[in-house]
Amino acid sequence: MKTKNIFDYPLFALGFRAFFVLAGLSALMLIVLWNAIFKGELVHANYFVPNLWHAHEMLLGYSVAVVAGFLLTAVKNWTGRPTLSGDQLGSLCLLWLYGRILPFYAGLLPDGLIALVDFLFLPLLAYRVSLPILQAKQTVNLVFVAILLVLAAGNGLVHAQMLGWTNASANLGIGLVLATLVVLILVIAGRVYPFFTERAISGTMVTKNPLIEGLSIASAVLVFALQLAHVSGTGLAVAAIIAALANFARVYGWYVPRIRYVPLLWVLYVGYGWIITGFGLTALAAYQLVLPSLALHAFTVGGIAVVTLGMMARVSLGHTGRALRVSNAIALAFVLINVAALLRVLLPIALPNWYDWLVYGSTLCWLAAFALFIVVYLPILTQARIDGQEG
Repeated sequence: MKTKNIFDYPLFALGFRAFFVLAGLSALMLIVLWNAIFKGELVHANYFVPNLWHAHEMLLGYSVAVVAGFLLTAVKNWTGRPTLSGDQLGSLCLLWLYGRILPFYAGLLPDGLIALVDFLFLPLLAYRVSLPILQAKQTVNLVFVAILLVLAAGNGLVHAQMLGWTNASANLGIGLVLATLVVLILVIAGRVYPFFTERAISGTMVTKNPLIEGLSIASAVLVFALQLAHVSGTGLAVAAIIAALANFARVYGWYVPRIRYVPLLWVLYVGYGWIITGFGLTALAAYQLVLPSLALHAFTVGGIAVVTLGMMARVSLGHTGRALRVSNAIALAFVLINVAALLRVLLPIALPNWYDWLVYGSTLCWLAAFALFIVVYLPILTQARIDGQEG
């Protein structure tokens, strides 16, 4: 009889399981560590400087883990071909995990090794995602492989500066990664939001306007391209206003009032709303009316975090054979992550003197939201499907 190893358990049956667990745990641990580092309570050698570490880990650690889990699961659905599972999936998870741990061993390990381990994850993920897509001859889905490679390029720019190969490429790399993640959310939203809405609300038929669909993506790409090129002022403001309006028109076309009664839907729509808010704040920041960091956190704490938490909750239920209904605890988590964004993004505009307290409150809400996710979903993600199917 073959002895089971750890990779034979349900946690490694399909990509969303292991990577969503890693994402949820990292969302907790990274913020706890960052809070200690920010306050000076934790001083430890690190490959990255503190602010860069925080940005890198939230985007290329937490966010990329969610992307990995989603794509490894979605590509199997799209193509009908198997994606990673078992020890191969476990090995990819370990590579991601080593990328989070090794920066704390700077001075003990060569910088080149730390950079290589972290950098390899995205190209390897892109390769593994591309195989079933190519086998199924679904060339349209290769756009997601391209997006993973752009994320890898951004990560490479970060490491190039840390290794001394460039003088100032890290911020460009982080900006490229942020832009790519937001655009990825907009692309995926066009695929799944209408479908999710029609499935959850009987009698609903969502129609998409091709012109608005194209403009919403193109205008977002233009905004981020201008920012990466250090263009500000009227040019950036006009582009950001167009992006905000186009994306508002897009999501308004999908919206039906009954969405507000379905937590798995409203959390995704509110997350999209934070991205629209990010474009609005970008326009204001172009004229120095608000701090650019507020727009940044509208995209990250608001858009990325809210959407990814909602997507993890829905995907986990659907792919473990459960009804698409969340518990009161997870509905509360959805509220808390949005309160975290409100405290971090909008209230500092009205209450600038309370900034430190608002950030502290935002941190507590973030931690509570992801703690609820882990408590509720860890048993779901580590147990076999309740309908007896694979995955």
